[in-house]
Amino acid sequence: MTSHVLSVRRAPQWRRRLLVGLAVALVAALTPAGALPSAHAAPVLLSQGRPATASSTENAGTPASAAVDGNTGTRWSSAFADPQWLQVDLGALATLTQVTLVWEGAYARAFQLQTSDDGSTWTTIHSTTTGTGGTQTIGVTGAGRYVRMYGTARGTGYGYSLWEFQVYGETGGGTPTCGSANTAQGKPATASSTESAALSASAAVDGSTATRWASAASDPQWLRVDLGSTQSICRVVLNWEAAYARAFQIQTSADGATWTTIYSTTTGAGGTQTLDVTGSGRYVRVHGTARGTAYGYSLWEFQVNTTGGTTDPGVPPTDPRNPNFGPNTFVFDPSTPTATIQSRLNTLFTQQETNQFGPQRYAVLFKPGSYTADVNLGFFTQVAGLGMSPDDVNLNGHVRVEAFWMGGNATQNFWRSAENLSVTLPAGVTVERWAVSQAAPYRRMHLRGAQNQIQLWNGGDGWSSGGLLADTRIDGLVVSGSQQQWYSRNSEFGNGWTGSVWNMVFQGVVGAPAPHFPNPSHTVIPQTPVVREKPFLYIDGTGEYRVFVPALRANTTGTSWYNKTPAGSSISLSQFFVVQPGTSAATINAALAQGRHLLFTPGVHHVTEPIQVNRADTVILGLGLATIQADNGAVAMRVADVDGVKVAGIMFEAGTTNSPVLMEVGPSGSSASHAANPISLHDVFFRIGGPHVGRATNTLTVNSDNVIGDHMWLWRADHAAAGVPTGWTLNTADTGLTVNGDDVTMYGLFVEHYQRYQTVWNGNGGRTYFYQNEMPYDPPNQAAWMNGSTRGYAAYKVGDGVTSHQAWGTGSYCYFNVNPAVVAERAFEVPNNPNVRFTNLVTVSLGGVGTINRVINNSGGTANAATQQVYLTNYP
Repeated sequence: MTSHVLSVRRAPQWRRRLLVGLAVALVAALTPAGALPSAHAAPVLLSQGRPATASSTENAGTPASAAVDGNTGTRWSSAFADPQWLQVDLGALATLTQVTLVWEGAYARAFQLQTSDDGSTWTTIHSTTTGTGGTQTIGVTGAGRYVRMYGTARGTGYGYSLWEFQVYGETGGGTPTCGSANTAQGKPATASSTESAALSASAAVDGSTATRWASAASDPQWLRVDLGSTQSICRVVLNWEAAYARAFQIQTSADGATWTTIYSTTTGAGGTQTLDVTGSGRYVRVHGTARGTAYGYSLWEFQVNTTGGTTDPGVPPTDPRNPNFGPNTFVFDPSTPTATIQSRLNTLFTQQETNQFGPQRYAVLFKPGSYTADVNLGFFTQVAGLGMSPDDVNLNGHVRVEAFWMGGNATQNFWRSAENLSVTLPAGVTVERWAVSQAAPYRRMHLRGAQNQIQLWNGGDGWSSGGLLADTRIDGLVVSGSQQQWYSRNSEFGNGWTGSVWNMVFQGVVGAPAPHFPNPSHTVIPQTPVVREKPFLYIDGTGEYRVFVPALRANTTGTSWYNKTPAGSSISLSQFFVVQPGTSAATINAALAQGRHLLFTPGVHHVTEPIQVNRADTVILGLGLATIQADNGAVAMRVADVDGVKVAGIMFEAGTTNSPVLMEVGPSGSSASHAANPISLHDVFFRIGGPHVGRATNTLTVNSDNVIGDHMWLWRADHAAAGVPTGWTLNTADTGLTVNGDDVTMYGLFVEHYQRYQTVWNGNGGRTYFYQNEMPYDPPNQAAWMNGSTRGYAAYKVGDGVTSHQAWGTGSYCYFNVNPAVVAERAFEVPNNPNVRFTNLVTVSLGGVGTINRVINNSGGTANAATQQVYLTNYP
């Protein structure tokens, strides 16, 4: 977690640290000795907000929908007769685990719970003739898209009446079939030989028919792919180049050593061969024993289809004019009464003001038009406009973040966002507050009025610590106050910027202050070399929802939209699969295999296998900081080494079982150039620990070349807050970001509290613009935190073999509060090479608690209790 201190008025000596002794004492008092908070995953509620129908209704005030609206103050009730039923359409095939019936006084004495795939033919999964009413929680085993309560005998003289009908489980499942997804695409591939470096094994599994693997001109030769786990293999497709195999076998293996042949031929004719096979294994290979030409073996593509024990589940279509964004998305239009809008906003803020570790997620969306609203954002809440331009939606009032809940200290104001809106402050008001720290982007916004100012802290005492302004127009002044570090990119400040603490970076900003590091600590980069703005949801003039994907831009200043037409492309929401919580990874992957993009609705989405993104130009967009949690040690998402994938507005979270990595961009060994169409990550956040114990060895690994990171926070929970399990041996995580690809660029990179290197950069040509880091708070002693004979691990390690790398505006802080005697030998560790250059570095010992001995390698002073901030302008 970022740091928290009690502040001293107008004395910016500490970064931020709220004393947590009281919270620790309370937790200790309420928790039995040796006990840890429960970390069991709750069943997923599938029925809330879904279409519901009934055999009858008592009156218009008791419709079927009232039983699935999440409100125990509304109900469905039937006519006074038997039988009667209430059914809900889950939208997709689901595996069911539990049904909860919250009866009003008019209950069912005899009823069945039934499922159906088509709403016509029903299967009973529970039956009773001794119902007692009240709240009944019933464990069930069954599957279906439709679920109903079928009442055959009433318990009273009235009809049947339910406050709530709740169905729990996981969508996806069915009869195993041979899937259409190419399981081999993007997976690690090796070969017996390669004709040249340009014809590598990975080229046969990259999804491109313009690249190929070719072997040496001799027999035998083989190409194999590692599927990552044992799979049921049902089909192999070989797309041969002219140099084909006349005789070959398809073989499988559990360990890559012992092979079983599942197909064999001596009469291969080349071309594209689609082979139906039956077998299983983690490894699959084509083993050529006789060439069809004098050349080697050459494959454009090697495709493997599997059943995986499941089917390609039914993927429902998306209505682009009336999409189901789930119960936690609220869409307003100008005809919505102001009081209705404000009541909803107030209710959300009251619930979310302090709710930093709850599962609730919300999105509040405004259709084009003008509104009067005071939007005070709490945790895990997104507010966004649905126009093509921020100026298409104007809020007369505020879009703000305050820190009242912490007495003005904003150092825990994380995980929220404002996007694609313009704001006109009320008459006589000239201050908008955006008092935030990490993972709280203010993106594609317009604060109107040259007389106004936006304050990046609470405006009085207290602290805030790190944030982002991107693609934003501020007509007036930006005041940073006691904001301790900040990154502004491609924005416009009409009346400039004032203020500085430790690390303020401006890139491509019109109205940026003059560069004058370290006093004040302003790092100014005139242009942004290559960037794509974040994709966003909007509604067009016909009422159709679409997603706009901004174009790649080079050497830019200012916004992409103010007084100009944004460049890019537009995709109908009909091309997206709208993912609800409870949807299985199998269903998600089936949608991806069909060529669909993904829109994740607000909530926590549990996966037990990777979401595999194999198709170029796929868009994955989250609403309301939608969170993907990796359960049972899974990798949450893998992106193949293909062009133009965009992942935006998604948070990844570790489960209680250790994952090797939470997200992987490109398989190991990726080598394709994506310079013309990079993969990009926008507002992508990672959390290990917090609501429960979390574990992941690595967090984000980037193997592909030319990837763009546009604002990311990678965070391990390592210090106490009320109810949060923390500890050196609880939330375990070695490394935050690992970059193995070449020419990777990171804008606004925040990485904190990992137990070894925070960031490891092994690729050449890397660039980082703004880096914010805190070392782990909780090493129990120096012996527990040693890198061989070196004290501690650097916050940013550039690999010893790297020959070119640049970074601007980098900061690293220590706060070793468990044992202040702990020392980090250095914050940045890089090879000594004139093409590895760092500009404007800072290290801080927060409150003098702990020591960073050197800034970079053996250069720079010591940050400790005597000298708490140390600056270095250049290395080498």
